[in-house]
Amino acid sequence: MFKRSNNVRYLLSLVPGKQRLGPYRFLPVFFCIGGVMEWIMINVRIGTETFYDVYRRKRSERDYQQKLADGSVVLNEPAAK
Repeated sequence: MFKRSNNVRYLLSLVPGKQRLGPYRFLPVFFCIGGVMEWIMINVRIGTETFYDVYRRKRSERDYQQKLADGSVVLNEPAAK
């Protein structure tokens, strides 16, 4: 088990900037990973929708349900014949 820890420690020590930045030397890597994830969520379509299309639709549905519960919106019921 400690052998794995030593291997990970060795791999982390290979990242440059240890003297100047310390543990913060990994921030640019995670910043880039976050940027790539955001780009994928905006631009990559799965089927016909992106992540944000689904998010907006669900948000709109939740807002509508909340307005129905509050009584702000009244459903149009068909007139009785």
